[in-house]
Amino acid sequence: MLSTQRARLQGILSTFNPLVNREKIPAIAPEPDAKRQINRSPRYAFVFLEILNQEGGIQSYVRDIFQAYLSGEGNARADVFLLRDRADCDNPFNLAPLNFHYFGNRTSWRGRANLLTALFKFLLLHHPDRVFCGHINLAPPIQHLCQLLGIPYTVLTYGKEVWEELNPAKTKALQNAAEIWTISRYSRDRACEMNDIEPSKVKFLPCVVDGSVFTPAPKSPQLVQQYDLEGAKVLMTVARLWSGDRYKGVDVTIRALPEIAKAFPNVKYLVIGRGDDQPRLQQLAQDLGVGDRVVFAGFVPTEALPDHYRLADAYIMPSQEGFGIVYLEAMACGIPALSGDSDGSADPLQDGKVGWRVPHRDSAAVAAACIEILKGEDPRCNGEWLREQCLAKFSKEALARQLQTLLQA
Repeated sequence: MLSTQRARLQGILSTFNPLVNREKIPAIAPEPDAKRQINRSPRYAFVFLEILNQEGGIQSYVRDIFQAYLSGEGNARADVFLLRDRADCDNPFNLAPLNFHYFGNRTSWRGRANLLTALFKFLLLHHPDRVFCGHINLAPPIQHLCQLLGIPYTVLTYGKEVWEELNPAKTKALQNAAEIWTISRYSRDRACEMNDIEPSKVKFLPCVVDGSVFTPAPKSPQLVQQYDLEGAKVLMTVARLWSGDRYKGVDVTIRALPEIAKAFPNVKYLVIGRGDDQPRLQQLAQDLGVGDRVVFAGFVPTEALPDHYRLADAYIMPSQEGFGIVYLEAMACGIPALSGDSDGSADPLQDGKVGWRVPHRDSAAVAAACIEILKGEDPRCNGEWLREQCLAKFSKEALARQLQTLLQA
């Protein structure tokens, strides 16, 4: 039996890199006896690509999940396997009941082989109640390992990585998962439509905002002076300015500025972010005669973002997002928000209950909505109410409650 499983592990590993055949596959110890399996405490395994060494939306989201897991009372022991993170990284989550295993390696295929080998041994020795696969790129080998040992697995998805038709191996891994967790209805609908997935197996674990960090406060006089915003009505966007991310809609907002300026001659547009598309955006502003109204602030570190949100009278991003945590950050600061109307922002904006949703490439619609927001007469401009509605569904406490619900289901 064990020799057969060891041979199948060799086959699984070599599928993902033929050079793996050169690696010695460690001997596999016997599975714990049935009595110990019946009486043992619950246990989980989480597998992620990279969480601690890089910054990004997925990394931030998973760190929030770790924090939520640690905040839960009586959570089962969980082993976390990290493909690209190294053991010498700063890990504030390395606390019971989480136990971390690191596989960062200069040779990517070797790190992947080491992770899959270690994961297989762990699954065989401990037979956890469930494996949580943290990225679609890891789903095919995890499917093989879990099915080999009869262990259910859940795949976590986020956005664009599952919005298109996937290759057969990834599609099969999603279709055979016990559950799929995702961040929004839009991501669920796109993934299910493109990959023939039963929607009922998709559960929601949305992005959240730290309400103790993103709070309402007066505009910083230093930043007002730095960006020359004295007396201005300020629109703001936080986004990558890469040419591949034009869907963020910064150019659409710039095109809307001439019309907005007719109603609010003191309007300015503060753009936070950097990337290779900035020269095009600057030229567009110049060509439209609004170059003096657009302020490119460049990169702003995470700890400085709350003060920057507080500069805004409206957060504007007519985008196509899987979710859009920036909308939550703005609303938690009491700033009204505008998004696109055909993406995952429907969830943070609660289908328009707490914000404006417009066709994402329609500059006229953006202009009209911005004018309405800047007038401040709509109830959705009430910062105190906006923050309350935002945190009721998307606070870290709400995430901890939802995580517990999913784990106990």
